[in-house]
Amino acid sequence: MIVRQLKPNVYSLAAQDWDRKLFDELVPLPEGTSYNAYLIKGSEKTALIDTVHPSMAEDFVLALQKLGLTRLDYIISNHAELDHAGSIPAVLAAFPEAKVLANAKCRSLLVAGLNLPREMFGLIQDNHTLSLGDTSLRFMWMPWVHWPDSTVTYLEPDNILFTCDFMGSHLATSDVFADDEARVERAARMYYAEIMMPYRKHVMRHLERLTAENIAMIAPSHGPVYARPAFILDLYRRWAGDTPRPEVIVPYLSMYESTSKMVAYLLDRLMEQNLKVQPFNVVELDSGRFASSLVEASTLIFASPTVLDGAHPAMANAAFLANALKPKATHAGIIGSYGWGTSMPENLRPLLNNLNAEWLEPVIASGVPKPEDFAALDRLAGAILQANQPAPATA
Repeated sequence: MIVRQLKPNVYSLAAQDWDRKLFDELVPLPEGTSYNAYLIKGSEKTALIDTVHPSMAEDFVLALQKLGLTRLDYIISNHAELDHAGSIPAVLAAFPEAKVLANAKCRSLLVAGLNLPREMFGLIQDNHTLSLGDTSLRFMWMPWVHWPDSTVTYLEPDNILFTCDFMGSHLATSDVFADDEARVERAARMYYAEIMMPYRKHVMRHLERLTAENIAMIAPSHGPVYARPAFILDLYRRWAGDTPRPEVIVPYLSMYESTSKMVAYLLDRLMEQNLKVQPFNVVELDSGRFASSLVEASTLIFASPTVLDGAHPAMANAAFLANALKPKATHAGIIGSYGWGTSMPENLRPLLNNLNAEWLEPVIASGVPKPEDFAALDRLAGAILQANQPAPATA
């Protein structure tokens, strides 16, 4: 457990999970993760913002005691997911006088998830301020970043924003601050893609609310603290905004090389025109890298052979993930090959109904691609290039 002072009487307690490889049995963790909580000692009251994963509860309580904490007045729960709230029972056992503060939705989730009695909670309201004496906490509800219970807490007058999952990164590091911005950006982008991207409209709305705040530091509950808030705020505005960047992502696989020949041909035609492309073989899909690639891409082309008159199951899995993440791509298409069944595009499209994209004409080859199939791929490449031309300037 790393305990660092962010400002006088403001402490970060970061539990590093160096070796964890999968989060929620779903999200890859190439660089582990951390669970961050924060302690504020006011002149009259003391507040703990979030806790840590329950597997680290014992070390967490010891860290609080080593800070000389003899009384805890409040436990602020910004979000009820157990990697942040799971150690609340252990903290209450050590500090039974503490009151758990949460919004109504968060309280209901904590009661269910931790089997805590309702009477131990105090409810917080949006924009409500809680005095700690010489400092105060202000609560802002920000639902759907990424659960409906999400709250961020703002410390005044230090101007620190405690955001829980919002703007975090799955990154285990000895750095308390995000000094290695290139490394943190990679981790934060993957985190955004996997967790926040499906709710990017909500993200933009909440970012707009934050423009009115004087934020000196952003302290999330995963990854390092942002001493330069503009770094992560600007990235989130770009990622969550409606404008994609010219890039073609091609999830593909091939059983007897017909589809792979089509993919290689299409990619060559696009690269000849200096359009950025990124293929992903979905048989052994790195879902984190794939999700990250979808954040700003303008065009998605799904390339699959036909299996039982539909897409290959591995392609269906990739399509399911892309559909769940709701990327902002403006154009999409399907290419592939078949033996006897021609309905692969019609069966794949319904798996992608969350894409708010214009669908380009599919290109499906019977067996090995023939000259007419390559000509159709030329037309598809032309349509992709046209879709990725910058809009004409207005007078």
